[in-house]
Amino acid sequence: MKYYDVFNGDADGICALHQMRLANPIESTLVTGVKRDISLLKKVDANQGDQILVLDISLDKNRDELIALLGKGASIQYFDHHFAGDIPENALLQANINTDPNTCTSLLVNEHLNSQYLLWAVTAAFGDNLHQSALTAAKPLNLTESQLEQLELLGTCINYNGYGSSLDDLIYSPEELYKKIKPYANPFEFIESDDNYQTLVNGYREDISKAESCKPSYETSSHSLSILPNEKWARRVSGVYANALATSNPDRAHAMLTEQDDGGFLVSVRAPLNNKTGADELCRQFESGGGRKAAAGINKLPASDYDLFQEKFTQAFR
Repeated sequence: MKYYDVFNGDADGICALHQMRLANPIESTLVTGVKRDISLLKKVDANQGDQILVLDISLDKNRDELIALLGKGASIQYFDHHFAGDIPENALLQANINTDPNTCTSLLVNEHLNSQYLLWAVTAAFGDNLHQSALTAAKPLNLTESQLEQLELLGTCINYNGYGSSLDDLIYSPEELYKKIKPYANPFEFIESDDNYQTLVNGYREDISKAESCKPSYETSSHSLSILPNEKWARRVSGVYANALATSNPDRAHAMLTEQDDGGFLVSVRAPLNNKTGADELCRQFESGGGRKAAAGINKLPASDYDLFQEKFTQAFR
């Protein structure tokens, strides 16, 4: 029997896996990629009796591979908060899926594990830009304001590390970063004693400073659309910068378009934080688009679709 851990390369996916493996340490094959690489089950070659843990990737985007793996007799435990569509009924599938815009995969895992590693779930919720959910979840911990700010920065930096068009854009591959975090049951120990944490913080702060110098290309009281250049730093910071803008302007929808080699765009969309819905529906109208209600994206938006995207973006968040 083989074990496979399949997880999104962002803060939510990494922290969800970390919680699960702290609770049940096993040797497994790790399957992950950049944050937007979500068609991960196609990379799993499992057979009857094998066990697969899937974290923070859309079931809808992995449906055919999921059904095929179940057909081979593999057992699959699935935690996620993205659009799923119809969930297959199969005795080998244990699906824990909740698309509520105020939850994330790590909070679902935290509930499953009876809050054994709540600090890491709070870290992930901050990283997923679910600030109120993170603060609510953290209440039993009685953390100081300073400690909450530390977890917020850690979650943001883990999330920041997952963005990019390819692994070459990232400071660490998600698999590398998970392995660096793996020894720490307590995130404060990672913050205080591991040099890799400071490397992430330095990279994040440098990149966010560059992004802040880019002014919106289209802006109203309810919409903001920005274009970032075709640079590694821009691909790394696009998502977390969109999160930061959403936090500072909670009544406004935000779109972050990063130029690509072919002239098209990598797109991050954030629904207004005061009405966290519609981002996934907007992005699914375009090929390679998907996500969740509050935050979604398009992997490849052709330059010829720019005007159409702006029109639909404006319509989606009136």
